[in-house]
Amino acid sequence: MPLYFFHVYHDGPSRDEVGENLADGHAAWREATAMAGEMLKDLDGSLKPGHDWNLEVTDTKAKILFRLTISADRPQ
Repeated sequence: MPLYFFHVYHDGPSRDEVGENLADGHAAWREATAMAGEMLKDLDGSLKPGHDWNLEVTDTKAKILFRLTISADRPQ
């Protein structure tokens, strides 16, 4: 099974050094979206306007396969 890494960027990087073996890219996408939902709940108000939250899924060669971005803005 392929190995996928899930890196989070919010107030600095949090790099996944272990990774997770998953069946394929579709399984990695499902894991990324479920993980993002749980992590966003845990932010508990720490995402501020003008900042982004990102989750990148990479392969073993550090190629970015998916990127989820949450952008916080305060419209004028």
